[in-house]
Amino acid sequence: MKIYLKTEDEIELMRRANRLVGRTLAELAKHIKPGVTTLQLDRIAEEFIRDNGAIPTFKNFPNPYGAPFPASICTSVNDVVVHGVPDDKTVLRDGDIISIDCGTLLEGFNGDSCYTFCVGEVSEEVRNLLKTTYDSLYKAIEVATAGSHVGDIGNTVQDYCEAEGYGVVRELTGHGIGQKMHEDPMVPNYGRRGNGVMLKAGMCIAIEPMITMGDRNIYMMPDRWTIRTRDGKPAAHYEHTIAIRRGEAEILSSFDELESIVGKIS
Repeated sequence: MKIYLKTEDEIELMRRANRLVGRTLAELAKHIKPGVTTLQLDRIAEEFIRDNGAIPTFKNFPNPYGAPFPASICTSVNDVVVHGVPDDKTVLRDGDIISIDCGTLLEGFNGDSCYTFCVGEVSEEVRNLLKTTYDSLYKAIEVATAGSHVGDIGNTVQDYCEAEGYGVVRELTGHGIGQKMHEDPMVPNYGRRGNGVMLKAGMCIAIEPMITMGDRNIYMMPDRWTIRTRDGKPAAHYEHTIAIRRGEAEILSSFDELESIVGKIS
């Protein structure tokens, strides 16, 4: 395992890449409504990222099965947990939720963030899932300080979400991030306090709770990318990239601009 500690100059570059992800998600927020296809959202995102001098990291990103990701964002609708592939057949409908995961490569460093959006009017049951997942992300960030462990992050997410009756996906994790999109260490959303890699100042990690309304079991579609819940119930996914500090962690990505458009989940 190789964990790269970032200098302040490198963290500044990561901040720029992640702020661009936040602005991209905000641009997409303007277009999320019934009748829009996920392919339309992908085209908006790619144009926005490239117009701002960056590369959409996800485009052609390889997976272990030799299938390069064909789009610039992941668009995961309803029971799709992660890695939903944009297409012209998936049309957003009133009451849907869509998790949009976005990555940028800017000046040699990566940004990565995800937000689950409501499409039109969403049921209270689904909104509660989103709110719990969202809150678990920020609770996890609170414990992500130098001297803590990766297990503290996972335990925080797991305890909070399972107490509300939700499933915590085990097979997919957060990760270190820097010049590569995925670096060590892995950051699971479950675990025991005090276990795992110790966090050090200068580490940059992406924390990303992936929480299901029902059973935590998942499966992969034949496209070798799309991951769905086995029971067909909805899933939520929120992600921030952070820099570990000796005190409070610094959130490098941002939901501020998109939430000025859609409001905070409540």
